[in-house]
Amino acid sequence: MSAVSRRPQAPRLVAVSGEQESEFVRTYEVTGGRTRPRRLLAVDSVLGPGPAAPASGLPPVHDQIVALCRGGPRSVAELAGTLRRPATSVKVVVSDLIDHHVLALHTARPADTYGDDEAPDVEVLAALLEGLRKKFPDARSLLRAG
Repeated sequence: MSAVSRRPQAPRLVAVSGEQESEFVRTYEVTGGRTRPRRLLAVDSVLGPGPAAPASGLPPVHDQIVALCRGGPRSVAELAGTLRRPATSVKVVVSDLIDHHVLALHTARPADTYGDDEAPDVEVLAALLEGLRKKFPDARSLLRAG
C-alpha cells in the first residue's frame, strides 16, 4: 500500500462579493494552526492602535486588522465581518497584536474618572430609568425568580 501525501493546495484567487480578486489564505495559516487566543476576548471587545508600530513582513490579514483599527475603534465582530474571517481566528490574530503592543484593548472608563463637564447628565439617566421601568414593570420579579 502506498501512502498518498496530501499537501495543502496552493492558495487560489477568489472574488469576494464583486470586489477585486484577492489571494485566499486558509484560516490555519493565518493563526499558525492555533485555535485559541492567548487573551480572553469577546466578540464585542473594542480595539484601537497600540503604542508600537507593526513589524515589517506581517501577513496581509494582520496588516488589514491594524489598518482598520487605526481608522477608528473596531470590535472583534466588526473586524471578522469586514475581513470575512471566523471570529475565533480574528481573536487569535488580535491577541498576538495586543501582546506585541500593536493594538490596544479599549475599556470603559470608571464613572469616578469623569470631569464635571463630562459626567453623565443625572436627569437623562433618571428619564432612562423611568422609561425602562414603564417598559418592563415586572423586571424585578423576573430577576428574583431566576
